Amino acid sequence: MELWDIYDIDRKLTGRVMKRGEAFEDGAFHLGVHICVFNSRGQMLIQQRQPFKEGWSNYWDITVGGSSVAGEDSRMAAHRELLEEVGIDHDFTGAIPNMTFNNPHGFDDIYLIRKDVDETRLALQYEEVQAVRWATKEEIKAMIREGIFIPYHDCVIDLFFFMLGRYGTA
Repeated sequence: MELWDIYDIDRKLTGRVMKRGEAFEDGAFHLGVHICVFNSRGQMLIQQRQPFKEGWSNYWDITVGGSSVAGEDSRMAAHRELLEEVGIDHDFTGAIPNMTFNNPHGFDDIYLIRKDVDETRLALQYEEVQAVRWATKEEIKAMIREGIFIPYHDCVIDLFFFMLGRYGTA
């Protein structure tokens, strides 16, 4: 059973937790993280979700994303998710999210990192990820139009690539 810390609208911990999958109470918010790994050629590592994964099964997605668990801050969750899902051990000490997207139930911190990794040597989490590969911005946007990538708005993909190398990139 996965427990999530509950935050208030000002992103302050309330001292309460909830079980993953429970309905959100009014005024309860949750912390999520997304990490986009880019190589030195400006490509993003993308992952294909498992066919049995609930929600967006078989779709391609950005490098990794997930939920913080009780007791984790954003950097801890980013480290754990990146290591768990694709086997990349990245030090997030002192890192701040490049951006945060707010949603009706929480805050999604987005980290953009540069790291040249051999995608054929990554340890993919069987429960989550069936494949990974490097892709350009144009390839990702074409995959979205084709209906095989989670349907992010083009401007979001543009923003991820635009922010790469700018202030705060780990």
